[in-house]
Amino acid sequence: MTDARRRLGAAGEEAAAGWYTERGYEVLARNWRVREGEIDLVLAGEGTLVFCEVKTRSSDRFGTALEAVTPAKQKRLRRLAGIYLTRGETGCRPRRAIRFDVVAVGPDGVEVVENAF
Repeated sequence: MTDARRRLGAAGEEAAAGWYTERGYEVLARNWRVREGEIDLVLAGEGTLVFCEVKTRSSDRFGTALEAVTPAKQKRLRRLAGIYLTRGETGCRPRRAIRFDVVAVGPDGVEVVENAF
């Protein structure tokens, strides 16, 4: 991955985190990694633990950011969330609702799809 792509991705994740914090969410983890993969953002708000996939695009030339979150990517994020919960990571409290969001960051701004899958 090139430095330009890394910077674009980091800027997108920062924009997504900003969107959530403006709405009262707490960022619990950014780029949480284990051998099996990575979760872009883990957030807590209003009794809900949110696992968030962030996709950043400079254009829709190769498809939209939301289209990039394929069923395989969704399955991986669910599996990673299970690992996060099993390990008792930050924010894992009993009886907290769990939600999977997708954030698309592009030239037109930030689009958040709550309960995306």
